[in-house]
Amino acid sequence: MDITIEKLQLPDARNLFEFEMVNREYFEEMVPSRGDEFYNYDTFMERLGSLLKEQAQGLSSFFLIKNNDGLILGRINIADIDEFKSLGYIGYRVGKDHIGKGLAQLALKLLADKMRNEGFERLLAKTTSNNIASQRILEKNGFIKRSTGDEEIMMNGQSVNFVHFIRFL
Repeated sequence: MDITIEKLQLPDARNLFEFEMVNREYFEEMVPSRGDEFYNYDTFMERLGSLLKEQAQGLSSFFLIKNNDGLILGRINIADIDEFKSLGYIGYRVGKDHIGKGLAQLALKLLADKMRNEGFERLLAKTTSNNIASQRILEKNGFIKRSTGDEEIMMNGQSVNFVHFIRFL
């Protein structure tokens, strides 16, 4: 499947909100909940405005993973950009109907290539210890496991830790 990663823009708001609503339960199986308030459209728009401002300031870059028809299949981001250290923290999520097709792996490759072309030297990532699929995607894209955090968090009644990864570009 051909995909693109396109920088998040305000005209994407309605489709992105629908994507998040449809996939909420699925996402919350592997990542901490954003809370009920996030799924109120007005609140969503406020948060989206904050993200777009952060993106305009060069602090983060938010991308939508889309197919050739422009359908949102997932999201991939680079946050906490540190230009001095030439690094940023990546995160991604693919909608439930699109998992198992290699989309996250391909989107991560596209993002890593883009960041290397923009002068980044390292990408950092973290995932929960129970998210084995995400850990495999990172490793298939050249990320190396650095550590597992000591702090345990409760998520869906399960105790998990964060697993930290790095990739040198």
